[in-house]
Amino acid sequence: MILDLFFPNRCIHCSRIIDADLLVCGSCFEHIHFTHFEYGDKNSISEKCKLLFPVENTYALMKFEQDGLSQKIIHELKYKSREVVGKTLADWTTERLDFKNEQPDFLVSVPLYPKKLKERGYNQLHLFTETLSKFYSIRFDHQLIQRNQYSKAQAFKDKKHRLETVNPFSLSKPVSGKHILLIDDVFTTGNTVASIAWEILNAGDNRVSVLVMAVDV
Repeated sequence: MILDLFFPNRCIHCSRIIDADLLVCGSCFEHIHFTHFEYGDKNSISEKCKLLFPVENTYALMKFEQDGLSQKIIHELKYKSREVVGKTLADWTTERLDFKNEQPDFLVSVPLYPKKLKERGYNQLHLFTETLSKFYSIRFDHQLIQRNQYSKAQAFKDKKHRLETVNPFSLSKPVSGKHILLIDDVFTTGNTVASIAWEILNAGDNRVSVLVMAVDV
């Protein structure tokens, strides 16, 4: 409580003092551009994914805009040691996402290379995934996919290097006959999710859907 008095929580956009469990104030919340995608319908992610691998369903919570509020939110999560932002994003997702009759068998988030995980101290997708898992009663598996190669964050790569993809992922155990929802933070070229999707698809009679916090428009 004393820390709240001397270091109050502030809106990441306008710096107005807000409740400790909030990320943005009510006024700035109106400036977040949610996608309003319907899970299972055609959207910008499904169109891009279908050029890379056979995808089942896709969903994005927000539109990722350079220098916009969505970028600030993602950066708070990834680079400002605010893991709890993942729960906030998951709560916003559960208010908007209806799996209907296409609920996946389990949730898998994009892993970090051990060195990067140590540097950051947490995987920015884990709390997000676990919150969704609890709400929808879908199990998650943080160990299914492992990253075998250290790479610079997508946000700091130029377009040429984003496209230079040597698959750094592998499965840690067999999986077959499952519908897996693959979770990432920002969808840009789709190379990351495609690399993981092919590992899952080639492992057996599996299906892959994609959920991201934001899509780069």
